[in-house]
Amino acid sequence: MASPLDVQRIRKDFPILGRTVRGDRPLVYLDSAATSQKPTAVLDAERAYYENSNAAVHRGAHQLAEEATDAYESARAAIARFVGGRPEDIVFTKNATEGLNLAAYAFSNATAKASHGHAVDPRFVLTEKDSVVITEMEHHANLIPWQELCAKTGAQLRWIGLTDDGRLDLDQLSLIDDTTKVVSVVHQSNILGTVNPVRRVMDRAHEVGAIGVVDACQSIPHMPVDVEDLGADLVTWSGHKMLGPTGIGLLWGRAEILDAMPPFLTGGSMIETVHMDHSTFAPPPQRFEAGVPMVAQSVGLEAAVRYLEDVGMESVAQHEHDITEYALAGLQELPGVRIIGPTDAVDRGSAISFVVDGIHPHDVGQLLDDRGVAVRVGHHCAWPTCRRYNVPATTRLSSYIYNDRSDIDAALAGIRAAQEFFGVL
Repeated sequence: MASPLDVQRIRKDFPILGRTVRGDRPLVYLDSAATSQKPTAVLDAERAYYENSNAAVHRGAHQLAEEATDAYESARAAIARFVGGRPEDIVFTKNATEGLNLAAYAFSNATAKASHGHAVDPRFVLTEKDSVVITEMEHHANLIPWQELCAKTGAQLRWIGLTDDGRLDLDQLSLIDDTTKVVSVVHQSNILGTVNPVRRVMDRAHEVGAIGVVDACQSIPHMPVDVEDLGADLVTWSGHKMLGPTGIGLLWGRAEILDAMPPFLTGGSMIETVHMDHSTFAPPPQRFEAGVPMVAQSVGLEAAVRYLEDVGMESVAQHEHDITEYALAGLQELPGVRIIGPTDAVDRGSAISFVVDGIHPHDVGQLLDDRGVAVRVGHHCAWPTCRRYNVPATTRLSSYIYNDRSDIDAALAGIRAAQEFFGVL
């Protein structure tokens, strides 16, 4: 199927894609799973905010403060609409990692308060009899916070394993049982590309009374996602992977879950009343937005959301499916190349990790870079996943709306050249 996107027109909106690298070679950017490039509309929105309306939000009584506050809350509303949520259920964080830590700290903070006799929601209190369930394909951001939570509370960390073809082993859903207090799972793997059946996992979590968390960093930028349909209680993702600025992330939560959660960061802006010996906290989302927020970044992210809405997320998904099928087929035609993850485009995204026999992944990446092709190398913040498939690292290419088949051809040609250079063909 032909791509529904006019990629050549889209490329013109991204100034960085017009530059050259490594001896005047045209840049071929295939590292969008790490961070996406930014269109002019996003760059202009941030600059216009600083030039015209920069002020502290939710504080001043002057016109600039009013304009800044309106811009900040307008961004919250636009982003909520983009994912099918309500503005009051959207929390701004500095990245998705902070959002996941916010969720994990809600449990540890509630557990600590309960141990000192404070009234807290018992769903957030963990003991040595409880368990936390994740998967073996999690990004470190959705692994280490839960490791730390279990270390603090004595709860047991469990994980759902993976099949040889890069899918969740759904026979292990029984790990989610009546001891489980939280289940946190990635929607789309950043290393394997796998799109997980998160609704099924979340439904299982709710059957046993657990709170369900979804890491949607790799899915929300690339496909239509309605947070309600995911079935989760908390969903987190980042702005910089969806054409937006760095330094901003999102946490969506069900209203009653957010209302029951103790705060992660404390200080100004998140309080209701303050006395010398105690304080009360504002309702969500302000409760979780201590200090001066990322106003310019939110304005830039609203511009990114509007850009993606203009393109159409159904079209984005169709385009990526086409280019992923093309890349998977091309890689599998190369002798000695092994894909780590699903080898077809069914329930998988555009991040494709692979290894080349006889060549270290870092060397593959370096030789591609010499040809102007930017890819990712390493364990992709998913070290346990690499161990599961017995590879020290992989080379990963990941496309987005500004890539087409010619970019994949450039990568494939670079891999063949690397094989020739190392004499492994």
